[in-house]
Amino acid sequence: MNKKIHNINIRIWWFASCLFFLVFLLFSFPSLAEEKKENRYVGCDSCKPCHETQYDSYKSHARKSRSFESVQKMKKGLTEDEIKGCYACHTMGYGKPGGFTSAEKTPELKNAGCEACHGPGSLHVKTEDPAHIIRNVTIDICKECHIQERVQAFRYKPIIFAGSH
Repeated sequence: MNKKIHNINIRIWWFASCLFFLVFLLFSFPSLAEEKKENRYVGCDSCKPCHETQYDSYKSHARKSRSFESVQKMKKGLTEDEIKGCYACHTMGYGKPGGFTSAEKTPELKNAGCEACHGPGSLHVKTEDPAHIIRNVTIDICKECHIQERVQAFRYKPIIFAGSH
């Protein structure tokens, strides 16, 4: 057999093997890609049907249930970029896939809510599987927004976990 033809056959075999392996991976693990793609923010109203007591407590006692109002009150004199900087903690999922974009486009996500602590909830709502939600909320999750600098700047003394449910 000609050496040139032999090298071409090896390259074709290698390419076909790689292609087969990629197709195998795609069909073997589609749920991993789909889960990442599907798990979106849905807003607290989606939690109410199954978690009514917690929802009512959140609406009645948690300041974060009205967190967008704080941004509205403070926005006078702030630039658009400064206002957007507030959205990370005062809205739901801002800057993340399926998160808050504006009060007009995603009004259900304009306040920080259940998903601020428990993560995006669309898969949990769809499947009712507790594995699709953060169940054991830790102080590290709270510290994403309740950092010392912000606490001092706003003279706010956070009571971690208070009023959430």
